[in-house]
Amino acid sequence: MNNTASVKVAKKKKPASLDAKKARAGWFFVLPFVIGFVILYIPMLISSIEFSFSKIHVLGKAGYALEFIGLENYRDALFSDAEFVRTLTESIQQLVLDVPAIVIFSLFMAIVLNQKMLGRAVFRAIFFIPVILATGLIDQIDQGNAAMDYMNSGGIDTGAGGAESEGLINTMDITNLLGNMVIGTELVEYVVGVVNNIFNIVNRSGVQMLIFLSGLQSISPAIYESCKMDGATGWETFWKITFPMISPMILVNTIYTVIDSFTSESNVVMRYINRVYNTGSLRPRELSSAMSWIYFLLVLALIGLVSLLVSAFVFYQRRD
Repeated sequence: MNNTASVKVAKKKKPASLDAKKARAGWFFVLPFVIGFVILYIPMLISSIEFSFSKIHVLGKAGYALEFIGLENYRDALFSDAEFVRTLTESIQQLVLDVPAIVIFSLFMAIVLNQKMLGRAVFRAIFFIPVILATGLIDQIDQGNAAMDYMNSGGIDTGAGGAESEGLINTMDITNLLGNMVIGTELVEYVVGVVNNIFNIVNRSGVQMLIFLSGLQSISPAIYESCKMDGATGWETFWKITFPMISPMILVNTIYTVIDSFTSESNVVMRYINRVYNTGSLRPRELSSAMSWIYFLLVLALIGLVSLLVSAFVFYQRRD
């Protein structure tokens, strides 16, 4: 009888599995963020929502009082401030240009840096250096750098009333290069925009490149050996093996790039909202809060749309 009871107690005290231990360790690492989010960010989000639907009356040392005015701040942001709508449109157009270029470039560089070659670790570090340089104090220093201004403006001011060139290349250069090919005007303009924005694209591709590298290294070498034995070319191996296996990482990097583009300090919408908050004359805090929430909802909608479109082409390997 006692032996049976001891067996039952032993079964109840079965040690946790390795996955359960890893899950608990994961919560330990994210706990500081969770605590900070609950204590700091959630109250600020609630206050921002209240400001966007209200008018603030400053009461001196007594603080402030909120007067509920409904959707008036949102109407002013969308219909009274034409520059805000124009800035939103320009931001979306730039996003359509940047996201495919960043994802394709980072995937190409990840495939190149995944090959066996001399100094591979050094080349990987070189391509990740822009990610480090684009953060913190170094980024603020670079904003006043003349070379950075030249790369972003695309030309040198000669004092003759304009820049010496419109960029690294222009539409006429691409048209002459592809003169014997049937290339649409839209594609030519897209290529011109990508080449003239190559400095920014390289700077923002470091994290995506590392994610692609981790995905490429998770593919079993036995699969590539089987393809090679069957006589598959490198082109066929890429489209039949590499691209499907790496497609979940394409979805992750696309969403990451969209969020990174919308939240970067160089984003024109973020700069405009900050300008309204600091120098606006008509309810600057309330109006900037409404603009921020309009922008946030737009970002959510675009992320949902991108996820829906990219998910249709994602291949998930079954693990039986």
